[in-house]
Amino acid sequence: MSETGSPPSATSLRARLSTALAARFGVDTRALATFRISLGLLLVTDLLLRARHLEAFYTDSGVFPRTLLYDRYPTLSQLSFHTLSGDAWFQVLLFHLAGLCALSLLLGYRTRTAALLSVVLLVSLHGRNPDVLNGGDSMLRRLLFWSLFLPLSERWSLDARRRPGAPRERVAGLASAALLIQAVLVYAVNAVFKLRGDLWLDGEAVRYILSLQQFTILLGDTLSQYPALLHTFDLLWLGMVVVSPLLLLLTGRLRTALASLFAGMHLGMLLTMRIGLFPLVSITALLVFLPPSVWEWLAARLSGPIESVATRLGASARVARFKPGDTPCPSASRRLTALRRWTSRVSPAVVGALLALILVWNAMAVGFVSMPGEGEPSLDPADHTWNMFAPHPPTTDGWYVAPGELRSGERVDAYYLSSPVGDEPPDTMERYPSSRWRKYLVDAKWSGDETIQREFAGYLCERWSEEREGELRNVTVSYVEEPTRFDGPESTEHVELLRYNCSSGR
Repeated sequence: MSETGSPPSATSLRARLSTALAARFGVDTRALATFRISLGLLLVTDLLLRARHLEAFYTDSGVFPRTLLYDRYPTLSQLSFHTLSGDAWFQVLLFHLAGLCALSLLLGYRTRTAALLSVVLLVSLHGRNPDVLNGGDSMLRRLLFWSLFLPLSERWSLDARRRPGAPRERVAGLASAALLIQAVLVYAVNAVFKLRGDLWLDGEAVRYILSLQQFTILLGDTLSQYPALLHTFDLLWLGMVVVSPLLLLLTGRLRTALASLFAGMHLGMLLTMRIGLFPLVSITALLVFLPPSVWEWLAARLSGPIESVATRLGASARVARFKPGDTPCPSASRRLTALRRWTSRVSPAVVGALLALILVWNAMAVGFVSMPGEGEPSLDPADHTWNMFAPHPPTTDGWYVAPGELRSGERVDAYYLSSPVGDEPPDTMERYPSSRWRKYLVDAKWSGDETIQREFAGYLCERWSEEREGELRNVTVSYVEEPTRFDGPESTEHVELLRYNCSSGR
């Protein structure tokens, strides 16, 4: 009731609803600027990490040649420019191009173009070798996609220095809502899967995960010695993902506290588990949930450094500054303006349709909505969703050994490029050169695909001849399984995957 005793008008109710929605689904433009910078840094870091194994993963002389890609992923492979050549020089060229686009996004120069090219090149890179992808890759791809519909260059960018007028304080619309909902979907869907697993409900899942040396790094070994503490972390994380939709409903300090708690847990993952960039991608997604009060507090304490950086950016931007009237082709400028207006009218409909599609897709992934055409070959959403360590985390550790014989008769291990490995498990960092190698090799074992295993064996033969003396005659690729036991010694079992003749390729 209003002060006069009359019921509130429809206009007043709509205004209140609009204000409430804007408060929950709007994003501060300073958050968007930080989000853009973080995306640029993630893209650069991702490229640098992948470049360490560029030849192995992205060329025809590696473990995943284009012939194998076409056979396993006939549709997805068509989306990749990286398949135009199997040579290393071509991949290096595309990596450098992607790096330039990422730096342009980071600095906010031609931001929308840089973001669009970054999306295209990232999808292409992912399509070149899907067997090394993880949840962080999928999340990064989606965050970058939704960013195309948002004004990432509104603040702290070279584009902003060239734009007249004051920047907007806040952006609220379907695009900002889609970005926020996407982040929450990761937790909410994962919560559904976790609630279906006994180990998560019993509080034992985190203990099992940190018992696996293929994942555990840094503080993980220390924490694994405190099962009661891990039990607490297990239940805390389960509770957090269950209530994750509150990130959309809360505002102000409560939202800040919950987003900070999620960020803190992801930081803990970064310090204990070898799971690639996923924790940093997740922290980036959480930045857009921080309300204006946080950015005002930060601005009051960082105004000096920020102004200094902005001044330098402004000096750089003067090189590219121009006025609309200075364009050499006014007709081209008018066409560009018309295109932008048309895009601004069409974008909300496109974003709304895509958001609805994402919601339905995730509902099908958790079984809340039936899939159309059941019984026919189709793409299963359950195979492409957020089931990280759920419903059941792995309870068996493992590593590879590849005993081989040289022409001289000497016995070696082609995987470790060393003398034969004994029964003692190797060091964590020796088992897999990176989290992508772990993803590729563990999947190669559990998929049972002999073609993948044979390509890997052939790669070991070629790598030995390039990096060690002597010619490798044959190699036997085996996987050593070590089931986790908390109440006694852990036994190991060698599972032979295949024997490979390096000369004949069979």
